[in-house]
Amino acid sequence: MNIIFMSLLAGVAGMGLGGLFTTLFGSRTDKLVGIFLSFAGGVMIAIVFLELIPEAIEYSNVVIAILGLVIGAGLVWVLNDFIDRISKTKNSALHDNYAEFFHSSDVISRKKSLFRSGLIMLFAIGLHNIPEGLALGAAGYHDISLGITLTIIIALHNIPEGMAVAAPLIAGGLSKAKAVFLTLMIGTTTVIGAILGVLIGGISDVAVAISFAIAGGAMLYVVLGEILPQSIVTSKDRVPTIFALVGVIVGMLFIAIF
Repeated sequence: MNIIFMSLLAGVAGMGLGGLFTTLFGSRTDKLVGIFLSFAGGVMIAIVFLELIPEAIEYSNVVIAILGLVIGAGLVWVLNDFIDRISKTKNSALHDNYAEFFHSSDVISRKKSLFRSGLIMLFAIGLHNIPEGLALGAAGYHDISLGITLTIIIALHNIPEGMAVAAPLIAGGLSKAKAVFLTLMIGTTTVIGAILGVLIGGISDVAVAISFAIAGGAMLYVVLGEILPQSIVTSKDRVPTIFALVGVIVGMLFIAIF
């Protein structure tokens, strides 16, 4: 039950705060999103290299850890390709703002239906939360302190994603209250990943190692291929680089404290 609660907190609270920020600050959130993305990315890098990968190697070996990393990155790549085909955009390209990065402005400009655009955003953001929940579930099952750390990190990472969901919905005419509610609902997909993490993590030590490595690979793909490049573009300066380094330091402190 503790893991389910932590996954709800990480997914729902993080996404909900992002939606709330968008309703309060509107289009002025671009630079703020860049800062949040880069900071969360830095923390995630620290967690992956100082916790998830070492844990994966400890429970198995380097070969299993590498295999899991490749699988995790591959899953996110396939997911992104699937989303690109649905929205008929190229997520690999850099964009001028965070709304374009998450396909939202492009979808609304071509399709007036809020339902269809909301469905695409549900796939894009909701499915991205599952690997994070997987890491949280597997980690929390074996080490509650690591689970708490990941809860905080995932919540921080979900704030800008909540912004990305709420912005196009509000721009398309949906009420602010309904847009925030939708971001809250999308955050619940983190629970699905957490449940999978608990189930897989309870099978054997090798299963634990694979779940850690898959989560680590998924996070690295998102951070190195999406978060850091895009945060610099949306901010139009090098400030995100500084916050990414701050994020790495904060991640190290989280690991040392918890």
